[in-house]
Amino acid sequence: ENWEQTATAIHDQMTAQALRVLAAGYQQFETDPGENWEAQLTAVQPLGLIGIIDPPRPEVPAAIRAAKQAGITTVMITGDHLGTAKAIAKDIGILESGQQAITGHDLSQMSDEDLAANIADIRVFARTTPSDKIRIVKAWQKQDAVVAMTGDGVNDAPALKAADVGIAMGTTGTDVAKNAADMVLTDDNFATIIDAVAQGRTVYQNILKAVEFLISVNFAQIFTMLLAVLVGWGAVMTPEQLLIVNVLADGIPGFFLSRELAEPGMMHLKPIPKAASIFSNGLGKRVAVRTTTYVGLILGIYFVGRFVVSPDVPGIGMTMLFLTLAIGSMLDIFPIKTRGRLNWSAMTVNPILTGSLLLTMTVIVALATIAPLQQIFQLAPLTAGQWAIVLGAVWLPMLVVETYKRRQHRHELAPWRQATLSDSAE
Repeated sequence: ENWEQTATAIHDQMTAQALRVLAAGYQQFETDPGENWEAQLTAVQPLGLIGIIDPPRPEVPAAIRAAKQAGITTVMITGDHLGTAKAIAKDIGILESGQQAITGHDLSQMSDEDLAANIADIRVFARTTPSDKIRIVKAWQKQDAVVAMTGDGVNDAPALKAADVGIAMGTTGTDVAKNAADMVLTDDNFATIIDAVAQGRTVYQNILKAVEFLISVNFAQIFTMLLAVLVGWGAVMTPEQLLIVNVLADGIPGFFLSRELAEPGMMHLKPIPKAASIFSNGLGKRVAVRTTTYVGLILGIYFVGRFVVSPDVPGIGMTMLFLTLAIGSMLDIFPIKTRGRLNWSAMTVNPILTGSLLLTMTVIVALATIAPLQQIFQLAPLTAGQWAIVLGAVWLPMLVVETYKRRQHRHELAPWRQATLSDSAE
């Protein structure tokens, strides 16, 4: 009895230190016990307890913190003893004050409804079975969470299949686990998952930026042509001019815009909900603001060029419209490429994009100033005063959108600004 009490106390001390505990003992037999030796272990003499530590990788705590900052909840599901699991979870930052750690036995006493209702408070599941893991995955899914499950063994395969994203270990994982998973982690490193999340968020944000830019400019072209016809102005741009704007002024910068680097604060934002529309988070409103600004600006420029400054010179209005639309849309990339306040570093952080814009602007200006090219694209030479009007007008879309971002919809950008400040502090 004293041995049991002492062993239990030592066992609890070891598990509290994140050790896996093995008990060693012996029993002597007068004769060979044969294959049924386990049933004859009735007088085992204890020798002692052995503590084995399998420490987490050094980079795991930082990865757990990064996941938490990104709004990602990390849950430990293990076959270890509850005490060992709790100690490890506390060391790496998974289990914090007020959060629960339970065993597979505790889990079996809970209904699916109870588990789903309490799943957000449970961070550690110890001594679990394969069926327990599936229940845990489905409980999180009932909370509209996107669930990523990691595993390496055959018993992990059902849960890997049930999860939204199954992630198998590439080095230690079994073939069954790899076949059941959606992706394979080649270095078996949890931190790599967080890096992949960061890259995924960057790709998604770049897609949104490209969509916002291309839709705004193309909608503006469509509405401009329609309104010009309705008011009796006829075609305000030739097919060749539209082609130049779409291929050079929109297509090339849009291509490089989709390859932007990650913005500061990307991993401090909450995950995007499953049902979120691509036009959520204010993108639809920004497209409407940009489109309206473009249409009003370029129709106004056309009116000024055709009916005010040079009513007797054909092609002036069309040329001023072409230059304003092409150059203005390229400048408008800068407020699109950054969700926060526009600054010089944000404008120069991607030298490939900046270089492509400068090159494209040079080509656009050449089309409007070199006589043979003017004839091909039906552009007219502009006076210094007309150029001044164009060069002043091209900044208007960028200024309008930047004002909209700063004043009218501050609540949409508040998380991004706060996240950017956090990144700067780090």
